[in-house]
Amino acid sequence: MKLQQLRTLVEVSRQNLNLSRAAQTLHISQPALSKQILQLEDELNVKIFVRNGKRFVDVTAPGREILTIAERILMEARNLKEVTAEFHHETSGSLTIATTHTQARYALPPVVRHFMTKYPDVHLSLKQGSPTQIAEQVIHGQADLAIATEALDMYDQLIMLDCYEWNRCVVVPPEHPLLEMKRITLEAMVEFPIITYDFAFTGRSTMQRAFESHGLTPDIVLTAIDADVIKTYVELGLGIGIIARMAFDPKRDRGLHAIDASHLFAPNVTRIGIRRGTYLRGFVYDFIEMFAPHLTHDAVDTAIAAATAARA
Repeated sequence: MKLQQLRTLVEVSRQNLNLSRAAQTLHISQPALSKQILQLEDELNVKIFVRNGKRFVDVTAPGREILTIAERILMEARNLKEVTAEFHHETSGSLTIATTHTQARYALPPVVRHFMTKYPDVHLSLKQGSPTQIAEQVIHGQADLAIATEALDMYDQLIMLDCYEWNRCVVVPPEHPLLEMKRITLEAMVEFPIITYDFAFTGRSTMQRAFESHGLTPDIVLTAIDADVIKTYVELGLGIGIIARMAFDPKRDRGLHAIDASHLFAPNVTRIGIRRGTYLRGFVYDFIEMFAPHLTHDAVDTAIAAATAARA
């Protein structure tokens, strides 16, 4: 049994049993991929996949157990490499952060600058996606840390670290009627078309619950995955925008006004997600603390230990 066979097995599963896509991802031919799986099945004396001709159509019951073990073995193999690198090359390596546009655009820049100054020999990569996508990237070993607000707590494979709370503001063009109110209300907001985040992004579900609790149905005419797009269409007069407060910059957004909405919506918590069982190198601990100063090395270890004990 070879690690490459296990990688092939796991990749086929990740690609929803699409052998062509799995082969492309692994940079091997499809016949070579099929051969590796057949050899592994012969060695284990069990069928891992249900076949219809040459196509894989499902995973067998023993195959699901084998996949779970294969993922664990591959993670431990990566951990072995990270332990070795930590002792031989303490300040060099790579760190991949999977995050949303809002975090990458507004929360992470000073952290990234600080980190790159301290660790010039660490290759830092930012991958952007929906909260669901970034969680799965960490679960599948394609990223080291996930940073987002929504969805991360839906995955038992991740250990969650609370970083900070944030709330929203309403952005409107100059001379908009809402600017005349001392304290805006949800009732006043539903009188206007609303532009906000796509449901999967940046606290949208919390916003939705606020309207529903008041028996209101907002007229959401346009959604987007990032605040810059939302602000652009508000400037065009298509509606009022609801965005994360951190995403409004008075200097850059001179054509808009921001109205505090923190009294209308429950705060959201941005979290870091770490895959259970992952070995964290020293510079990863440092990055986490730069992003959330209360998450020191000891605090992170304590949180990981507590999450592990709670699952046992």
